Amino acid sequence: KKNAKKRNERTNMNQQSKRNLTNKIISLAGIMVFVFFIAIYVSACSNYLKGNRTRRKLFGATYMTMNNEFYKVVNNQIRMQVEKNGDEMITLDPALDQKKQNEQIKQLVKRKVDAIFLNSVDWKEVESGLKAAKKAKIPVIVIDSQVYRNDLVTMTIVSDNYKAGVLCAKEMMKQKDHANIVLLTHNAARSAVDRINGFLDTIKNNKNYKILASADTQGQIERALPKVDKIIEKYENIDVVMGLNDPAAMGALAALDSKGAREGVLVYGIDGSPEGKKLIKEGMMTGTAAQSPKQMADTAVNAAYQILQGEKVEKKKVISVQMITKKNVEQTDISRWQ
Repeated sequence: KKNAKKRNERTNMNQQSKRNLTNKIISLAGIMVFVFFIAIYVSACSNYLKGNRTRRKLFGATYMTMNNEFYKVVNNQIRMQVEKNGDEMITLDPALDQKKQNEQIKQLVKRKVDAIFLNSVDWKEVESGLKAAKKAKIPVIVIDSQVYRNDLVTMTIVSDNYKAGVLCAKEMMKQKDHANIVLLTHNAARSAVDRINGFLDTIKNNKNYKILASADTQGQIERALPKVDKIIEKYENIDVVMGLNDPAAMGALAALDSKGAREGVLVYGIDGSPEGKKLIKEGMMTGTAAQSPKQMADTAVNAAYQILQGEKVEKKKVISVQMITKKNVEQTDISRWQ
């Protein structure tokens, strides 16, 4: 009986120990499950907050025309930097139509882009588009040619356009002590106006230099060619053609060649494009005041990210230009922009 009693006591103790162990295991499992769900919750919150902080930014860009290698280089350089940061970019082409560009700016506003890169078709008529962006608190970074309402944009990045015109005039004056000059302009673009003004101010009050004719070409080869063609028919004594950019100068060269009138005529452009430098090397184009579209683009995209991070940027950035002629063209990379 005593042995049976002891066996029963041991059995009861074992059963109680098992129940206690089971309860501990159940309790520990419950704690582990609770901790597991807490970990999931914390991770989800962290990912959510991280996702908000690293949301992909969306940039918009609209340039006066993509029928110009300069703007293609600017756009490609900006896009490369934007995509390197894991962000996106929308590029629109108004094809020299300001009404269309204003609508494009408003489209970008509706898409809720984080910032807009702009080169306006018309430096004054772009105002309605700029007002839409300003109302939506979307920063606008102007590239290459400033706008009339500077208060509506966050930053303007331009070449030293006035100096570019001055450099061309000084180079021309070294070549000729008197000249009949044809100007190829683009009156809706402030950059082009500044370039031509720089040229004119340098030769003003000098009666040896006469403006024979002027034509607004909008900086396009296909518009410069027929206009210069007509000028050649009217005037036989052309000594110099001053183009607002390289494409206008190329259009002039084509017109002069077609009329057999290129002999002895100096032709200047502004850009420093690979095509322009090649023509200088070949002795066809006289010179070009070189811009740096890559530097302009890098400055613009860096400023955009600074602005979005709440940092202050300078209101206007002016990038220097360089005169290129046959004397120094070999010292540049002819296949690339400056």
